[in-house]
Amino acid sequence: MHKLLSLAALLLALPAAAVVPQLQAPDEVRELLGSFLEIGEVLDAPAQAAFERRMQREVAALLATEGYFSPSVALRQQGEQLLLTVDPGPRSLIGGVHIEIAGDLDPARREALVSSWKLNAGQPFRQADWDDAKQSLLADLLAVDYAAARLQETSAEVDPEAHRVDLRVIADSGPRYRFGELKISGLQRYSPELVARFNRSVRPGEGYREDRLLALQVALQSAPYFATVSVSLERGDDDAAAAAAADGWVTAPVRVQLRERQPYQVSFSVGFSTNTGARAGATYRNLDFLGRAWDLQTGVRLAQLRQTASADVFLPPDEEQRRNGVGIAVENSDIEDLGIQRYAIGATRLQQLGSVEQRLSLNWQNERQSPQGAPSTTNRALTAQAGWTWRHAVDPLDPAEGTSLQFQVGGGSKQLLSDQNFVRTYLRYSQGIPLGTNNALLFRGELGATFAPSSEGIPQDFLFRTGGSNTVRGYAYQSLGVQEGSAIVGGRYLVTMSGEYTHWIKPTWGAAVFVDAGNAVDDWQAMDLAVGYGVGARWRSPAGPLGIDLAYGQREGKLRLDFSLAIPF
Repeated sequence: MHKLLSLAALLLALPAAAVVPQLQAPDEVRELLGSFLEIGEVLDAPAQAAFERRMQREVAALLATEGYFSPSVALRQQGEQLLLTVDPGPRSLIGGVHIEIAGDLDPARREALVSSWKLNAGQPFRQADWDDAKQSLLADLLAVDYAAARLQETSAEVDPEAHRVDLRVIADSGPRYRFGELKISGLQRYSPELVARFNRSVRPGEGYREDRLLALQVALQSAPYFATVSVSLERGDDDAAAAAAADGWVTAPVRVQLRERQPYQVSFSVGFSTNTGARAGATYRNLDFLGRAWDLQTGVRLAQLRQTASADVFLPPDEEQRRNGVGIAVENSDIEDLGIQRYAIGATRLQQLGSVEQRLSLNWQNERQSPQGAPSTTNRALTAQAGWTWRHAVDPLDPAEGTSLQFQVGGGSKQLLSDQNFVRTYLRYSQGIPLGTNNALLFRGELGATFAPSSEGIPQDFLFRTGGSNTVRGYAYQSLGVQEGSAIVGGRYLVTMSGEYTHWIKPTWGAAVFVDAGNAVDDWQAMDLAVGYGVGARWRSPAGPLGIDLAYGQREGKLRLDFSLAIPF
């Protein structure tokens, strides 16, 4: 690329624009050489000869990177037109390949490294492929045990007449390394014990593995406590260390350099959603609550139809990477003529099990329901719940690029502070299917069932309502459920499904068509799906995809606009 830029710079250095040079070259190198810019006036004979000599050097150097080592380059004037003729000549192929790895390697691993070499005899020579093959060999050697591995000698010997390139690589593995103790620097507020809680990969005495260093760095970067993280093996003098090693292994400490994040964070936001109306919110976070590295998260969110306040405290992870927390929440809402006043307290345990996030919780809540046109009731429940979420996505902020599966189960008992015996189950599935670079399909569905003698005595959190921008478009938020008075309350059974096709007109702007269906009922036999369909616009904003949908609710015969926007500041 730098050769091509220097070639363009050479052309631009000539007097200004009048004549466009014409390029005559085979198709396989025409794109490499590129289209030439206007280079100016007709050149006299001495100037044209000097320019041709420079062109020959520049073009030859550029073609050599693709394996053409004997090109012919000619520049001649035809009237007021310059004609550049390039004959790259035959492309050189790789001939002999000699790879040697010095050091105390297991024979099987040495053989595996040599056999994984990417450039074999008979392949066309390209400088980029040659560089990549060398770096891949070194990276494979560095990955396990040999932290001091290096390329001792590399050469590509070109025979222009035979159109052949012989490759030679000599690598030196150096001594074998194992992890020593962690050396932590940069801590001011937190103790080294906090860093140890996030370390699941680097154990003193175990053999060096590059991926384990990276895993520790990622774990610390993902923790809320640190702004920057650097993890490396502190090797020192490799030769001296190897000579002093009694058993052939060199023990080296692991250097962890940290910069702590400010523990106090305050944020505000305003937004609008067709689900709950205009809203404003504020959050406060203290990462060192009571000076114990406890994570305090508090927030207030005030929307037209729902107001909530919450406070949670999460402890640092334990030795099995479980995060325990306790919290309290208060909610007041009036949606579809159902007024709810709720307060709850609970304890939660979060744990990442491979690619699955597990959440276990124990909660007690008191809820007062006030449906318009029906008597008010107060429901209490002590519930144990478990949930598992699995996600696989290229971009976590874009659901159209991956798969998501969520399952929850929980319940309460009259014998344990609940007003009703019940078990609630919930399953949600989302599947994005890219169709090339500009098109995508998105399918999602929900199934929910609460097993109980009736809905009486069960808080709304453990029943189901649906409708709105994220479920069944074309219907008001939570307007699909069980009629009680003039209000819509939750039912024991839920079904929703959706299919959406998006065409991206530009990288950040797209158009969509969709069909949704769903309902929530208290009697499975009464399940009658409400259907909505329509069109929408999509914007890939920095915070994630934003959708504006115009949907027709077939059951009500009405058009509805679904929209959501939040602005943090």
